[in-house]
Amino acid sequence: MLLKKILCTLGICSSMFLAACNDSDSGKTNSNSTAQKSLQPIIIQGALPVESEQMASKLSNSTVETFGGWTFWKGTYQGYPVIISKTRMGMSNSAAATAIAIERYKPIAIINQGTSGGHDPDLNVYDIVLGRYTTNIGAFRTPKKAVGEGSNSLEWTEAFDVLPTDESDPEPIAIRKFEADKDLLLAAQRAKTNYSKGRVVEGTIGSADVWNNELDRIAFFHKNYGTSVEEMEAASVAQIASQYKVPFLGVRILSNNITNGGAYDPGTGEACQHYVLDVVVEYMKAKQAALK
Repeated sequence: MLLKKILCTLGICSSMFLAACNDSDSGKTNSNSTAQKSLQPIIIQGALPVESEQMASKLSNSTVETFGGWTFWKGTYQGYPVIISKTRMGMSNSAAATAIAIERYKPIAIINQGTSGGHDPDLNVYDIVLGRYTTNIGAFRTPKKAVGEGSNSLEWTEAFDVLPTDESDPEPIAIRKFEADKDLLLAAQRAKTNYSKGRVVEGTIGSADVWNNELDRIAFFHKNYGTSVEEMEAASVAQIASQYKVPFLGVRILSNNITNGGAYDPGTGEACQHYVLDVVVEYMKAKQAALK
């Protein structure tokens, strides 16, 4: 009986010791988990399924919400709160999806990413452009021409600022460029060490509800706006994010580049999504560290 009591006592002590160890480890895990949960979610946008669904499939504990025609996948990636937003194509769709996301989810930041066409002959398919600047290349004041005088888009040299500082100005002629958030840009630079399919460079993303195939027009934008690539969403997202004061970064992979014969490759959409998830981890890791 005495031996049995001793063994039972030792068993109890061992159990208490193991429980204490487990509580200690759990405390560390819970501490990290709490820090991660205290972060607001980061929004990653893609216009089409080929630009969003790969990321959505990587989320843990995901749920789907739909508002109007816009889809949002909520979940976590490597423990961090992430929302994937399928904005659909175009400036209006992406602006609406952004406003909904900001109002609904109160994000810590927004990354708008996806495929694009090249404007810079030095860039190749699978190269990635980090939008140090993002600009609208579809807003102009055209020159006055009489009936029969025709139209020439190369003469459309006056950019129209759709977000002027002075809203009383009836003709705000200026190229508006939205600058990337510095912390997001730093995270994107850190993440590029994991990307091996092409180069990662900083540049200017041009956006409009236009698909340009005229090489002279593309050269005009590259020269006068400094555009590296063109697509149909980022500038409208940047415009909405700037008004809500939400940190923003545009990221675009070249899916084709007609300025140097780079043919379209559908694999670029998935490659960009993988890269952007690495950017998210770098950014959220830095934000979590700042909370400690």
